[in-house]
Amino acid sequence: MGEHGVVEQPEDAGAAGSGTTSSSSEQEQLREICQLLWGTSVRQEVFRRWSQGFEFSASEPAALVQRDGGPCCVIAPVQAYLLKILLMETPGHSFSDLTPDKCKTLLIQAICQILMKCKSSKYRIVSLKARQSGATAGSSSAAAAALPVAEEDGDAEMVDALENLPPASGGGADDVELGLDAATAADVSGTSGARSEPWTPEAFHERLCVTELDSIDDVEKYYSEQFPVLADECGVLLLLYTVLLTKGLECVVSEVSDTSEPLIHGTYGYGSQALINLMLTGHAVPYVWDNEQDVGGLKLKGITQQSDIGFITLMEQMQYCTVGFFYKNPKCPVWVMGSETHLTVLFSSERRLVAPETPSEVARRVFRQFDTEGSNFIPSPLLQDVLCALDLVSEPEYVDLMRKKLDPECLGIILLNDFMYEFFPTEKKSMPDTFDLLHYNGIPNSNGENRVRFNKGHAILLESDVRMCNPSDPMLTCLQTKWPNIEVNWANARTPSLN
Repeated sequence: MGEHGVVEQPEDAGAAGSGTTSSSSEQEQLREICQLLWGTSVRQEVFRRWSQGFEFSASEPAALVQRDGGPCCVIAPVQAYLLKILLMETPGHSFSDLTPDKCKTLLIQAICQILMKCKSSKYRIVSLKARQSGATAGSSSAAAAALPVAEEDGDAEMVDALENLPPASGGGADDVELGLDAATAADVSGTSGARSEPWTPEAFHERLCVTELDSIDDVEKYYSEQFPVLADECGVLLLLYTVLLTKGLECVVSEVSDTSEPLIHGTYGYGSQALINLMLTGHAVPYVWDNEQDVGGLKLKGITQQSDIGFITLMEQMQYCTVGFFYKNPKCPVWVMGSETHLTVLFSSERRLVAPETPSEVARRVFRQFDTEGSNFIPSPLLQDVLCALDLVSEPEYVDLMRKKLDPECLGIILLNDFMYEFFPTEKKSMPDTFDLLHYNGIPNSNGENRVRFNKGHAILLESDVRMCNPSDPMLTCLQTKWPNIEVNWANARTPSLN
């Protein structure tokens, strides 16, 4: 694959800690992972937007702050796993009593859970060799020269117009670089104090080094002792490289299938669906439906089992994709939410949202799989297929009898309510009719007062099965892909932003 910066054997432990290694095979994998992520060149502006560490909001102790557009495909899944641990595995803790140390522990535990899903043989932690005193971020070397940087022309004007962000000037967390006001700047905590010049793509890639660890306990200890690896300027990128190298290049490529396009968009900097799926499930498959689907003779890979963390997306309502049952019904009441440009997180403390389905709920779900238009009826010839899918009696004679009973006027359709009344007259629900939801968006400017906080809403599942689409409310539209009859009253009458 492409030629990228050589990963040097570190001269000292530096930020990587003891036991740092960098075998020739790992160097080669890092070079190829580099091309898989960025393509043949990396745009300086895109790399700058990805260059941030994991930082917590001063206004919401457990909420991570995302400085710029792009790295949400790493930050949002980490946030989702952090919330999963806090909600499901940390009894006695509330969001209000979390200390900075506890939040750091939750962050490390979340990262460990992600890495456990990706491990092939060993955990391979990627860090940066410490920069020598007086060296500049843009120092030249053969390795740096091997990593082309995209020219900032052509579609750069489009990037500037879309992002409306000033250029980097020193790499610190100052108001000028981030384009934030004083209140927003005060909201970002966890920075590591004075910084040297920002990393360039060349300098970053030439100083990558790897630490091999055998157990997840070793990984947790490593990050606890070397927390700046996560918190400093390139922490998010280092975790992404760690995930990919721990998974193994060969495994990633086999799951992605099509590697003609880089996993990080060269112009806009957002991560592909394969990267999102890798962070959430440990598998870099490119689709969000269940299992494989045959499309024109091609076997297109989706999600193979129920996920710990869910995924729903506005793009499904726009008919760009189909999210399967495994993603919509995770083991924990936490969902990553996708818009056209950003990832956020929805969560709840209501465990009944992920309770096993009752037989009647299974029947409604299966019926709707055959109701492709979402109109709450199916063509009557499909009745036998629905009965077969539900393991009900499906002999032709019986099906004909039921078809006449459910469609007495011979209109050629069978209504959902009539079907349910006939086959499941005493419906039982695992789902509560009302529950609280919380929403996280890591970008300060997308939050009230430019402060990253969890936004609370009270959800109601209406009696009607008819979905009321409202194009002016992307949040509700996205929620309806999971709960078609949902309404939500958000605190302070402010609907959270998906972007």
